[in-house]
Amino acid sequence: QVQLVESGGGLAQPGGSLRLSCAASGFTFGSYAINWARQAPGKGLEWVSGIDADGKDLYYVDSVKDRFTISRNNADNTVTLQMNNLKPEDTGLYKCAKARGPIVFVTATPELDFDHWGQGTQVTVSS
Repeated sequence: QVQLVESGGGLAQPGGSLRLSCAASGFTFGSYAINWARQAPGKGLEWVSGIDADGKDLYYVDSVKDRFTISRNNADNTVTLQMNNLKPEDTGLYKCAKARGPIVFVTATPELDFDHWGQGTQVTVSS
């Protein structure tokens, strides 16, 4: 049974940092790309970042480039999203998602392109 469990969300001030983690189980972790997506209040799901199975190809949505860093540890089945210089518009429910294969790609329809999702962790950026 595939499971993805996110942690690390919370309240941060603008300019602050948070570190999200996604712990995976129930599948061959090192064979699949993993992604992060977020849903702001009243808005649709937005893909944020993805990392390929080997951890070599990293992609980001333009709005978080140079502020967020994705990484993975295939030895302990975890993916981390380091978020720096947070902005109020980063507020949302952040979810990690397993891709259908090892390749990472940018997508406007994450709900269609990924096959398993975690429950999410809330990130709120406010002063």
